[in-house]
Amino acid sequence: MDKSIAAADSPISDWQAWGILVALSLIWGTSYVLIKWGLLYFPPVQVASIRLGVSALAFSPILLRELRKIDYRQLPMLLFVGLMGTGLPAFLFPAAQQEVNSSLAGILNSLTPLFTLLLGLMFFNSRFTWSKTLGIVIGLAGAICLFAFGEQAGLGGKWAYGLLIVLACLCYATSTNLVGFRLKGMKALTISAVSFSLVGIPVLLYLLLGTDFISTLQQTPEAWKGVGYITVLALFSTVLAGIVFFQLIQWTSPVFGSTVSYLVPMVAMSWGALDGEVISIIHFVGMMLILSGVYLSKH
Repeated sequence: MDKSIAAADSPISDWQAWGILVALSLIWGTSYVLIKWGLLYFPPVQVASIRLGVSALAFSPILLRELRKIDYRQLPMLLFVGLMGTGLPAFLFPAAQQEVNSSLAGILNSLTPLFTLLLGLMFFNSRFTWSKTLGIVIGLAGAICLFAFGEQAGLGGKWAYGLLIVLACLCYATSTNLVGFRLKGMKALTISAVSFSLVGIPVLLYLLLGTDFISTLQQTPEAWKGVGYITVLALFSTVLAGIVFFQLIQWTSPVFGSTVSYLVPMVAMSWGALDGEVISIIHFVGMMLILSGVYLSKH
């Protein structure tokens, strides 16, 4: 898209596209502090399992209706979209945030548009330009800066945990490209309901039957507060935002949709500061390099 953000056949205007992007940034920017609060009561695997399980329950009333609308040969692709777009990242972020503060998690997540572009160039025939290449290099330099000054950035000296977030960004980028290029004709609600359920239902069964989740709730009433945080995370950041995001990238493009990461780090840093995290100059340097890279890569 050269002059217009929205596609020629899109039912929304450029202003509406930007409005949706801002709303998504507010929702997703809050995700990291909700994960942080959930980790006060549950281990990372259970935080992820509650999130995915609640998402599957939310979609269950419409799952059977949406299943009838698809060609069953598309199920493997939808499963892969579910794994990349929500399944694996749901586990990777809580695992990382055992050592990575929520502000840094939000900043590193802004690598997603760069990876979306990089994978688009490599596997989806996106058009190559030198400005895109320069943008990717500058953005990755910002990430390297955050890792190099890990102690000040909130990595706690354990940079391997930050790499889990980088891996989650690669997962998001893969899912975004698949939805934008391989599932463009399928309704966003169908993609969300089927792909999330294919991942969430088995994980929910594991949570209830294979972990001490039930006994934790029985023995520690305070843990219900953690369930509340993760339920909000699931219903808004996973279910609602997932549907809206898939629809947005079909109306616009995968790269435009992924630029929600411009705004997410600012929201995440604001929540982090309110929750007592120390925001240092390294946070701003890394964020500005990454977002400059994202900007260049779109021109």
